[in-house]
Amino acid sequence: MSHRQLEPGKLVVASHNKGKIREINELLQPYGFDVVSAGDLDLPEPEETGLTFEANASLKAQAAARASGFPSLADDSGFCVAALGGDPGIYSARWAGPDKDFAMAMRTIEEKLQSAGATADDMRRGSFVAVLCLAWPDGHEEYFRGEVEGQVVWPPRGTQGFGYDPMFQPDGHNRTFAEMTSEEKHGGTPGLPALSHRARAFQLFKAGCLEGK
Repeated sequence: MSHRQLEPGKLVVASHNKGKIREINELLQPYGFDVVSAGDLDLPEPEETGLTFEANASLKAQAAARASGFPSLADDSGFCVAALGGDPGIYSARWAGPDKDFAMAMRTIEEKLQSAGATADDMRRGSFVAVLCLAWPDGHEEYFRGEVEGQVVWPPRGTQGFGYDPMFQPDGHNRTFAEMTSEEKHGGTPGLPALSHRARAFQLFKAGCLEGK
């Protein structure tokens, strides 16, 4: 499948989430783009009315591209807990409330797991999903999806991540995302493959729109 190539220049990261903006900026840094965020441009946050990660990523990317006149990259991501039927999923940010209280959101997940009797490891499976949408002002868009599976742990561990990172331990590792450095999560080198959902989506975006592979 061929993708439209993204030419060097200004690129809007269609987000107001500081942690997400930081991670995307770190991933984009080697490519020489003039990166600004939707928050930097005082763009309003569109209402996320989509029912899928793809739909919400598109809403954010298209709104920023139309308002700014520049290509815009949006991420819609979430934490999906198998024993909760995939919740919070696309509603992950909303579970944290208007104050973005993810400590409260993580407690809510744990309380629901306990109520469901999900105490054994095999009942405490979860995944992170990220969908990147790259939109141009003419309406063209490209999608890239990354996922990572792991265990839902309690109590939360680590301070380096954001969101639900402290309660997610990816398969094959004995530390949570919040106990890992950005470099470990991003990977992208022969000895350090992309680990996080966002990094895996970015690898596909890089191959499709930055390197033409």
